[in-house]
Amino acid sequence: MQIYNTLTRKKEELVPLVPGEYKIYACGPTVYNFIHIGNARPICVFDVLRRYLEYRGNKVTFVQNFTDIDDKLIRRAKEENSTVPEIAAKYIKEYWTDAKGLGVRPATVHPLATESMDMIIGIISALLDKGYAYTAGGDVYFRTRKFKDYGKLSGVPLDELEAGARVEQGDVKEDPMDFALWKGYKEGEPFWDAPFGKGRPGWHIECSAMAKNYLGDTIDIHCGGNDLIFPHHENEIAQSECANGCEFARYFMHNGFINVDNRKMSKSLGNFFTVRDVAERFGYEPIRYMMISAHYRSPINYSLEIIEQCSAALQRLYTCRDNLDFLLPSAPEGEGPGRAQQMAETRRAQFIAAMDDDLNTADGIAALFELVRDINTLCAENPTKGELAAMAEIFDELCGVLGLCYNRKKEVLDAEVEALIEARQQARKDRNFAEADRIRDELKEKGILLEDTKEGVKWHRA
Repeated sequence: MQIYNTLTRKKEELVPLVPGEYKIYACGPTVYNFIHIGNARPICVFDVLRRYLEYRGNKVTFVQNFTDIDDKLIRRAKEENSTVPEIAAKYIKEYWTDAKGLGVRPATVHPLATESMDMIIGIISALLDKGYAYTAGGDVYFRTRKFKDYGKLSGVPLDELEAGARVEQGDVKEDPMDFALWKGYKEGEPFWDAPFGKGRPGWHIECSAMAKNYLGDTIDIHCGGNDLIFPHHENEIAQSECANGCEFARYFMHNGFINVDNRKMSKSLGNFFTVRDVAERFGYEPIRYMMISAHYRSPINYSLEIIEQCSAALQRLYTCRDNLDFLLPSAPEGEGPGRAQQMAETRRAQFIAAMDDDLNTADGIAALFELVRDINTLCAENPTKGELAAMAEIFDELCGVLGLCYNRKKEVLDAEVEALIEARQQARKDRNFAEADRIRDELKEKGILLEDTKEGVKWHRA
């Protein structure tokens, strides 16, 4: 498999430190609010990465953190007249509702920053001992210019980087480009005791500590959104490599931005949507489909038209899979998968080729819809049970990797409704069409709609 490595700015063969085992760290949400649709993209994309690596027979240790101490949580706690732990617990719970709705599997571990304080303090202490950090005004800062490789991820030399809104600034720093590792205690804020003074960690050091705690000094893949390249991931590299004396992450993967109606999503523009907002109208699965329908590095655009197209595409998938279930019981017996075997092998190979090419989920979905076309063709040619079962197996296999069609439910009719459907079928055989129509109307009143096909009668709820 080849992936585009942000660190080297080129596609590279993905080779783990330990053959057959991948250690992945994905930056998770800061839990001060509901996740928005921009948050949903990395959550869905890197869930697919993990699924695919496991599908190819690898062991994956997948870590996704929750940032539960941060300026944003402190502000939200004040706004809601609450505490930071209460705010964090509230929105972690809301995260799980949305993640489950999106079909995202829980990570191997979801560490909290507040549970990693010993590691955070240990890394900062190491940086102070080595001269990479210094104390000033109760804070601890990282000496950015002392790390000669600073800027290697973003590709911008340190001298060209300006201390802007995304870089912590203050008169007490030696250099405006230095960033906070530890923020000294302020009245009314949560704090922890440390050898360098009581206070709380900066954002960047939290992820370095959690990655080291659960994955070791060097991880295989670090992933997140494009907005994290600078300064967050750049700073993680600097502090981790200076403290540990070795490479922090071998590969960096970053997903593209989400626009809304072709404009950058922003609260100030009034085009900011939470996952919950969209799911209440369209359901969760169309959101997941949208997030993986384009190549992960490309920007994607959210609009009502596009989410409706995603819903329609999913319906095609569900209809195809339901048809297989409908035909299977009455299909003739046969010897093995027959014609379906070659179709399945072709589409599996097409799917793997797409996913091996920098996790190209767009082409992977195209392979899935080619499979749908194959299935529809096969279903029109009197397939055997073995052939239908083979197509159902490859369909479920590919959907499982992409995390699609996870809302399939096998509905069971009650005995009265089943008896009415059987009675209508008998009335049609007896050419008693008036009775057949009467039963159809009765079923309609019960919320059951019938569709007569050459394979038999299908039903669905109104």
